[in-house]
Amino acid sequence: MSHRVTIAVDFDGTCVTHEYPHIGLDIGAAPVLRALTEQGCRLILFTMRSGKLLKEAKDWFADNKIPLYAANENPEQKSWTSSPKVNADFYIDDAAIGCPLIFGDKSQRPYIDWEKMRELLIRDGILFE
Repeated sequence: MSHRVTIAVDFDGTCVTHEYPHIGLDIGAAPVLRALTEQGCRLILFTMRSGKLLKEAKDWFADNKIPLYAANENPEQKSWTSSPKVNADFYIDDAAIGCPLIFGDKSQRPYIDWEKMRELLIRDGILFE
Protein backbone atom coordinates (compact mmCIF):
# COMPACT_ATOMS: atom_id res chain seq x y z
CA MET A 1 0.00 0.00 0.00
CA SER A 2 1.32 3.41 -0.91
CA HIS A 3 -0.30 5.29 1.98
CA ARG A 4 -0.81 4.78 5.67
CA VAL A 5 -3.60 2.22 6.14
CA THR A 6 -6.58 3.24 8.26
CA ILE A 7 -8.72 0.47 9.73
CA ALA A 8 -12.08 1.03 11.42
CA VAL A 9 -12.62 -1.60 14.12
CA ASP A 10 -15.92 -2.44 15.80
CA PHE A 11 -15.79 -3.34 19.50
CA ASP A 12 -18.46 -5.74 20.82
CA GLY A 13 -18.15 -9.12 19.10
CA THR A 14 -15.01 -7.89 17.35
CA CYS A 15 -12.45 -6.96 20.02
CA VAL A 16 -14.23 -8.82 22.82
CA THR A 17 -17.23 -11.14 23.11
CA HIS A 18 -20.73 -9.64 23.16
CA GLU A 19 -21.48 -8.64 26.74
CA TYR A 20 -22.86 -5.14 26.10
CA PRO A 21 -23.10 -2.94 28.12
CA HIS A 22 -20.21 -4.68 29.92
CA ILE A 23 -16.80 -5.35 28.43
CA GLY A 24 -16.76 -8.87 27.01
CA LEU A 25 -14.18 -11.63 27.27
CA ASP A 26 -10.81 -11.74 25.52
CA ILE A 27 -10.99 -13.30 22.05
CA GLY A 28 -7.42 -12.71 20.88
CA ALA A 29 -7.85 -9.33 19.19
CA ALA A 30 -5.25 -7.40 21.17
CA PRO A 31 -2.05 -8.97 19.76
CA VAL A 32 -3.28 -8.61 16.17
CA LEU A 33 -4.46 -5.01 16.64
CA ARG A 34 -1.22 -4.10 18.43
CA ALA A 35 0.81 -5.63 15.57
CA LEU A 36 -1.17 -3.59 13.04
CA THR A 37 -0.36 -0.35 14.87
CA GLU A 38 3.30 -1.35 15.28
CA GLN A 39 3.44 -1.72 11.49
CA GLY A 40 2.02 1.77 10.96
CA CYS A 41 -1.71 1.18 10.61
CA ARG A 42 -4.06 3.69 12.19
CA LEU A 43 -7.02 2.23 14.10
CA ILE A 44 -10.34 3.98 14.45
CA LEU A 45 -12.68 2.57 17.09
CA PHE A 46 -15.98 2.34 15.22
CA THR A 47 -18.73 1.48 17.67
CA MET A 48 -22.29 2.30 18.73
CA ARG A 49 -21.00 2.84 22.28
CA SER A 50 -21.16 6.41 23.57
CA GLY A 51 -20.52 8.32 26.77
CA LYS A 52 -19.26 6.18 29.66
CA LEU A 53 -19.54 3.00 27.58
CA LEU A 54 -17.36 4.50 24.83
CA LYS A 55 -14.79 5.51 27.45
CA GLU A 56 -14.72 1.91 28.72
CA ALA A 57 -14.03 0.65 25.19
CA LYS A 58 -11.26 3.24 24.73
CA ASP A 59 -9.84 2.17 28.09
CA TRP A 60 -9.73 -1.43 26.81
CA PHE A 61 -7.48 -0.27 23.97
CA ALA A 62 -5.27 1.72 26.37
CA ASP A 63 -5.07 -1.17 28.84
CA ASN A 64 -3.97 -3.44 25.97
CA LYS A 65 -1.38 -0.88 24.76
CA ILE A 66 -3.13 -0.40 21.43
CA PRO A 67 -3.00 3.22 20.29
CA LEU A 68 -6.15 4.59 18.70
CA TYR A 69 -6.04 7.15 15.93
CA ALA A 70 -9.63 8.21 16.68
CA ALA A 71 -13.04 7.00 17.82
CA ASN A 72 -16.20 7.12 15.70
CA GLU A 73 -14.64 9.62 13.30
CA ASN A 74 -11.76 10.07 10.91
CA PRO A 75 -10.38 13.53 11.67
CA GLU A 76 -8.83 13.83 8.18
CA GLN A 77 -12.14 13.60 6.35
CA LYS A 78 -13.51 16.80 7.90
CA SER A 79 -11.60 18.79 5.29
CA TRP A 80 -13.43 17.20 2.36
CA THR A 81 -16.81 15.94 3.61
CA SER A 82 -19.37 16.47 6.34
CA SER A 83 -20.59 12.87 6.05
CA PRO A 84 -20.93 11.05 9.40
CA LYS A 85 -19.71 7.78 7.83
CA VAL A 86 -16.20 7.01 9.05
CA ASN A 87 -13.75 6.88 6.16
CA ALA A 88 -11.30 3.97 6.38
CA ASP A 89 -9.42 1.67 4.04
CA PHE A 90 -10.75 -1.42 5.80
CA TYR A 91 -13.44 -2.27 8.35
CA ILE A 92 -13.22 -5.14 10.83
CA ASP A 93 -16.68 -5.92 12.19
CA ASP A 94 -18.32 -9.14 13.33
CA ALA A 95 -21.45 -8.06 11.43
CA ALA A 96 -19.62 -7.90 8.09
CA ILE A 97 -20.56 -10.55 5.56
CA GLY A 98 -17.67 -12.95 5.16
CA CYS A 99 -15.97 -12.01 8.42
CA PRO A 100 -14.48 -15.14 10.03
CA LEU A 101 -16.56 -15.95 13.10
CA ILE A 102 -16.44 -18.42 15.97
CA PHE A 103 -19.64 -19.89 17.33
CA GLY A 104 -17.92 -20.90 20.56
CA ASP A 105 -18.50 -21.41 24.22
CA LYS A 106 -17.30 -17.93 25.34
CA SER A 107 -20.52 -16.22 24.27
CA GLN A 108 -24.04 -16.99 23.10
CA ARG A 109 -23.38 -14.83 20.03
CA PRO A 110 -20.67 -15.39 17.43
CA TYR A 111 -17.49 -13.30 17.57
CA ILE A 112 -14.46 -12.77 15.35
CA ASP A 113 -11.97 -15.61 14.91
CA TRP A 114 -8.74 -13.63 15.28
CA GLU A 115 -6.50 -16.50 14.12
CA LYS A 116 -8.31 -16.51 10.78
CA MET A 117 -8.46 -12.69 10.73
CA ARG A 118 -4.67 -12.56 11.18
CA GLU A 119 -4.31 -14.94 8.21
CA LEU A 120 -6.56 -12.73 6.06
CA LEU A 121 -4.64 -9.58 7.03
CA ILE A 122 -1.35 -11.29 6.12
CA ARG A 123 -2.76 -12.71 2.89
CA ASP A 124 -3.98 -9.29 1.80
CA GLY A 125 -0.68 -7.59 2.59
CA ILE A 126 -2.04 -5.49 5.45
CA LEU A 127 -0.16 -7.28 8.23
CA PHE A 128 3.34 -8.67 7.88
CA GLU A 129 4.58 -11.67 9.84
